[in-house]
Amino acid sequence: MCEDRTDEQLINDFRSGDKSSCEVILTRYKNRVLAIARRFFLWGGDTEDLVQEGMCGLYSAIVGFEGQSGFSAYATACIKNRILDAVKRSYNNKNSALNGFLPFGADFTAAGDDVNPEDEIIDREAGREMMEKIRGALSDFEFRAIKLYTEGATLAEISDALGKTYKQTDNAIARAKAKLRSVLDKQNKLR
Repeated sequence: MCEDRTDEQLINDFRSGDKSSCEVILTRYKNRVLAIARRFFLWGGDTEDLVQEGMCGLYSAIVGFEGQSGFSAYATACIKNRILDAVKRSYNNKNSALNGFLPFGADFTAAGDDVNPEDEIIDREAGREMMEKIRGALSDFEFRAIKLYTEGATLAEISDALGKTYKQTDNAIARAKAKLRSVLDKQNKLR
C-alpha cells in the first residue's frame, strides 16, 4: 500500500509518525545510491562505505525536504554531496584536483558552489592528465570494464556488453581497482 504513494506523500506520512514510510523511500532509492556510489573511489574504503554515506545523505534528504522542488532531484543532490564529502575527507587535501573521484561521467560539482573559472580550467587539465595516467595503467578491457562499473552497470551487464565471462569481468575490475589505487597513491606522493 505504501509503495503506491508518491515520495512526497511518504515523507508526510513519515513526519506524522509512520516509520515504515521512511523504509519504503530508502528501499525505493537504494539502487540510485549504489549507482552514484560506484562512480567514486574512496581512499582506504570501498563501495559499501560510500553506499552507507549515500544512504545517510538520502535519510538527510527525507528529513530535510521542504517541498521546494521534486524530491527525486533533491535526494540525488543530497546523496551526491554526502558521498563527495566523504571522498574529500578521505584524501584530507581540500585542493586536490580530482578530490578522489574517478573522472568517468558527469560533473559532480554541488549546485550553488562558487566556481572560479581559472580553478575550473586547472581542474579540467588535471583531470585530463589523470585520465591519461589511468588509461596508461589499465588494459583496454580493464578500462572499459571499470568505466561501465562506475556508471552503475552490474557485473552481469558488463560481462554481456564486453563479451566476457562473469569471472573475467570480476577479475578485470579487481585488477583495475588495484591499479587505480597505485596510480592515485603515486599522484598523492607527488603532492
